[in-house]
Amino acid sequence: MNTMMHKGYAARVEYSEEDQCFVGHIAGIRDIVGFHGDSVIELRAAFEEAVDDYLETCEKLGQPPNRPYSGQFRLRLSPELHARAAMAAETQGKSLNTWASEVIGRVFG
Repeated sequence: MNTMMHKGYAARVEYSEEDQCFVGHIAGIRDIVGFHGDSVIELRAAFEEAVDDYLETCEKLGQPPNRPYSGQFRLRLSPELHARAAMAAETQGKSLNTWASEVIGRVFG
C-alpha cells in the first residue's frame, strides 16, 4: 500500500479522468479537506499545504483538529474465534490486545 503521510494525516487519492489530474482528500477525518495536482510532485505539495492550512485554520478558530485515528477500535468476533484468539495470546504470555496488535502489525509491516 502506498500512502502519502504528513503530520500524522494520510491522503486518499484518485485520478479524475474528467479533470485529468489527481484529486485527493485527507483520509480518516470528519472534516472535508481536498487537494489536487497534475503530477505526483504537485499532489504531494498540495497535500502538505492542505494539512498545514487545515491545522492553521483550526488553531485560528480555536477548535481542535480532527485526528485521523485514536488507536482504539471495537472488534466483534464469533465466540469461537474470540476464544481461539484469547488462547493464542495466553499461550504466548500476552494480552489479547497486544497479541492482536502484533498480528495486525505483521500484515501491514
